[in-house]
Amino acid sequence: PKKVRILTFGTVNTCLGVSVVACLLAIWDFAEQDILWRTIATCVVLACGMILFSGINQVFGSNTEN
Repeated sequence: PKKVRILTFGTVNTCLGVSVVACLLAIWDFAEQDILWRTIATCVVLACGMILFSGINQVFGSNTEN
């Protein structure tokens, strides 16, 4: 469970960073609005998937911490 939490934390933070960069690029007209929404949607799906995976791993994971 500890490794999964670390992986989830890293993935969610990466998704947040990518979303912020995409928003900045769209604000300054370096990227199209379509790219912005696709990037944010992708990052939300990845982050939600990792959070769910982490939650399931906490419930069904082993009792020993690595």
